[in-house]
Amino acid sequence: MALFSDHRNQIFNVHPVVLLIGLVVLNGEDFSLLFLVFLLNVIGVVVVWKNRIERGKENFYSLHSWLGLLSLFLFGIQWTLGFLTFYYPGGSRNGRASLLAWHGYLGHYIYGLSVITCVTGFLGRATSLQTHGTISRYSTEAILINSMGVLTLVLAGFVILGVQSPVYRNGDKLDSTGKPVFDL
Repeated sequence: MALFSDHRNQIFNVHPVVLLIGLVVLNGEDFSLLFLVFLLNVIGVVVVWKNRIERGKENFYSLHSWLGLLSLFLFGIQWTLGFLTFYYPGGSRNGRASLLAWHGYLGHYIYGLSVITCVTGFLGRATSLQTHGTISRYSTEAILINSMGVLTLVLAGFVILGVQSPVYRNGDKLDSTGKPVFDL
């Protein structure tokens, strides 16, 4: 495909953009949007994999790549099980209630894993560029890469705060103790 042959360096840049948008920014949104997230992530992995093959480089040897594949694999499982449990008609109310805590835990775990994967990707890219003499340690590009890593962690902190915050939306049902009641 011409998409993967022309402008290899520019095509490689698709990888961090779609994966950061997918697994960090849009993760946890609407169910159908999560399917789009999964597709973006698959595109991001295919683009970098194909790019590295065309450049004669090895694939899947770094911690970043292993964590990325694990994130993508777990995200796909989470989405499929979420669909079968919570959206597919015919699931029992008790089954949904018993899986809700595990579904939430796995979602939080995948989000954290995705953030760590992004940060290790920034680190790997900066290290590679500095090792090859493309950028210096204190160059504008190095500062930009480090700033993106810090901003990713700040965003993750706000997301975690939002998830853990006891603020409820208007109209949420509360039980006698003031805790939310989830309609399954």
